[in-house]
Amino acid sequence: MSWGAEEIRLDDQSRFETLNGLWTGKKPPYMTAGVIRNTNFTESGRIDYSHVAWLQVEQKQLVKRQLKPGDIIVERSGGGPKQPVGRVVYFTREDGPFSFSNFTSVIRVRDAEAFDAKFVFYRLLELYQSGRTEDIQRRTTGIRNLDFTAYKERATLPQIPRPEQLIIAGVLEVVQRAIEQQERLLALTAELKNALLHKLFTEGLRGEPQKQTEIGPVPESWEVVKLSDVCTFQSGGTPSKQRPDFWEGTIPWVSPKDMKRPRLVDVIDHISDEALEEGSKLAPAGSVFVVVRGMILAKDVPVALAEVPMAINQDMKAIIPGPRVSAAFLLYAMAALKQKLFEKVGRSAHGTMTLMSTEIAGFQIPLPDKQTQHGIAYAIETLEKKHELHRRRLAALTALFRTMLHQLMTAQIRVHDLDLDLLECGDMSPHVRIRKVE
Repeated sequence: MSWGAEEIRLDDQSRFETLNGLWTGKKPPYMTAGVIRNTNFTESGRIDYSHVAWLQVEQKQLVKRQLKPGDIIVERSGGGPKQPVGRVVYFTREDGPFSFSNFTSVIRVRDAEAFDAKFVFYRLLELYQSGRTEDIQRRTTGIRNLDFTAYKERATLPQIPRPEQLIIAGVLEVVQRAIEQQERLLALTAELKNALLHKLFTEGLRGEPQKQTEIGPVPESWEVVKLSDVCTFQSGGTPSKQRPDFWEGTIPWVSPKDMKRPRLVDVIDHISDEALEEGSKLAPAGSVFVVVRGMILAKDVPVALAEVPMAINQDMKAIIPGPRVSAAFLLYAMAALKQKLFEKVGRSAHGTMTLMSTEIAGFQIPLPDKQTQHGIAYAIETLEKKHELHRRRLAALTALFRTMLHQLMTAQIRVHDLDLDLLECGDMSPHVRIRKVE
């Protein structure tokens, strides 16, 4: 499907201006400026200002390269093994001053009567997300360089009426704002969970007096026990990769790559009953899994609760709660004390990060009565459910945005095909009714 309108190339200097990035320079006078670098780029085209570098730069260079609202910054060098170069971000700030690094360039709209800057940005964002910058990049050791001449030739803009451009950009921006809202809510619920874990595992539910223990303050009526006092343990293994039939079963098989959420229902790999007998063991539902080997332990100790019976690989340990401790409480106790667990991580003779079985068995947790355990688990699980709801909404919104971006920017749908009355972000669940152009 085409726009049925003239396509203007990005190298049309009467319509667009290109500015090269800033070098720090060595000639005074100097000015302090925030410099947008590749590390400030996000996949969605927003700028992450949390780690902007404030540098002393030549005043002469800054005057020519100071960012203005509506500027589009293009990544010309960077990327990675799995990340093509060519990302774009849209600049909106009016404070500053801000500039951009020598690994980037700026596209600035000169003909504002013909082209809306936000529409141009979304067109370039779609060019990147569709993968159409991958064949115009050159790779050197550890870095990718964009063929910027070829990029400006490939990046064409349909000369459609500006009001239609504004509507398209506005619709996409509404969905992006909804995405940003979900991201903020995700961050907030994660922060609240950490605060709640700390509060409940030091103060309990009843506000009773505290006592000092080896693991810090806990309510006076609670015990402090070793995991080996209240749990049993189980190791795992990997069935032979030489037997494809071993990997065609229905039994979930967990490895560290699956340990991204606090509760596991299903995972990537599944094995057969025969594979289980020869290469692994089945841990019961309610087991708490912990990663005990691997480079992930250099920065975190992932723990998760198996909600169904699952097998694990040799880099995992299953902690099976006994009758004195509930599975959910054990999960949250491990999460609350994760920093103390992290401190026990060591490095093996071969350089691998490892948690020894003796460290797991001797790890101490606080232990209240079962009623209190259930109450604490319920409070934290309620917050986790909100977090998961926001995660699912974020995933749905992200998929919606990518679909709409592609279809709007390739004229598969036009703005008159959108039922804009259904775009509602007040309840954080936007819907758009789309009718395809025939």
